[in-house]
Amino acid sequence: MNIKFKLTLMSFLQFFVWGAWLITVANYWFGTKNWSGAEFGAIFSTLGLSSIVMPALTGIIADKWINAEKLYGILHILGGLALMYLPQVEDPTTFYYVIFAAMLCYMPTISLSNSIAYNILKTNNFDVVKVFPPIRVWGTIGFIAAMWITNLTGNKASYNMFYLSAIAAFVLGIYSFTLPKCPPQKLIASDATIGEKLGLNAFKLFGTYKMALFFIFSMFLGGALQLTNMYGDVYLSEFSKVPQYADSIVVKYSTIIMSISQISETLFILAIPFFLKRFGIKQVMLISMLAWVMRFGLFAYGNPVDGLWMIVLSCIVYGMAFDFFNISGSLFVETTTDSKIRSSAQGLFMMMSNGFGAFFGGLISGVVIDKFFTHEGIRDWHNIWLAFSGYALVIAVLFAIFFKHKHQPEEVANVSH
Repeated sequence: MNIKFKLTLMSFLQFFVWGAWLITVANYWFGTKNWSGAEFGAIFSTLGLSSIVMPALTGIIADKWINAEKLYGILHILGGLALMYLPQVEDPTTFYYVIFAAMLCYMPTISLSNSIAYNILKTNNFDVVKVFPPIRVWGTIGFIAAMWITNLTGNKASYNMFYLSAIAAFVLGIYSFTLPKCPPQKLIASDATIGEKLGLNAFKLFGTYKMALFFIFSMFLGGALQLTNMYGDVYLSEFSKVPQYADSIVVKYSTIIMSISQISETLFILAIPFFLKRFGIKQVMLISMLAWVMRFGLFAYGNPVDGLWMIVLSCIVYGMAFDFFNISGSLFVETTTDSKIRSSAQGLFMMMSNGFGAFFGGLISGVVIDKFFTHEGIRDWHNIWLAFSGYALVIAVLFAIFFKHKHQPEEVANVSH
């Protein structure tokens, strides 16, 4: 197998493992198990907690002691064992701890898979900027493929989704041992402090008003990043409770309709260089925030018949909402921080948005939906999505007012696909 194909297969399986259950777990939770919304919010908070704790630790291990591809394989096999156990779990508390164990293993593999790909491509003299994005797009395709398989096999509310995910994790875990070797780089100085090793020196960026503001907004917007992954599929599935919508394609193929969001992501990634050069980093981040307002607002007013176009448009807008924020945010960090702490600063950006943001977003959204928007077991989706849309609008307005950043075209002149 040639190297590009090997890495493409790794990328495909990496996100297949996640896509098999991430979007559909709410159907299993609410539809099959009838567990509560507050406890469900805690399930998605494990993604955030794992993103805070694990990537820095696994980065140190891969840098000092063990080949990255071996660590990657071990983590996937351990994560697969946790996923394999989930169907046996009969109470929400145990489910939380088992999924937390699975996420502690899975979340660091996202950054590890990037490191492995970069390392192997550089070692073999490939142009990383040119070659990596088409490989990474296959990760999104893997995520979509898993969603489609889960839906089309009739398993969007069954425990089989966890078996599908676990099998893919085992296959990837074993397969990773066949990848070219990625020995420890030993880039971390042996006399580095614990703080330096964990990238904590990047926290001094909070001493700068502009950077502190950026990270705070990243956390607040990060709270919105997983909301439609958490609730989107179950929202569409619950139209089955309305007689006129019960047999609609939206109810039957809810996961496939949600996958339009991921398809849209692949297209908007390609549009980012144009938008960045034309509008600059601040405007692109603001566009992302307004796209979140639209994403939630369109869900609030959509329905499976005459409002189907709103549901589909909401899924298309998701690509802009998600990608524009993540990529323009990482580019802001890239162009405004010292090269010595840049990788730590990127880690801090991910920690604030996908770590603390996702953690609080998961926990608080579950409690709020349970307390204010659930009446006798029925969720008021219209007002749930309006509340989320209002939240995103407040963040967008405050960001536009308080965050000052001048567009420097030369900063983004070298942005590639």
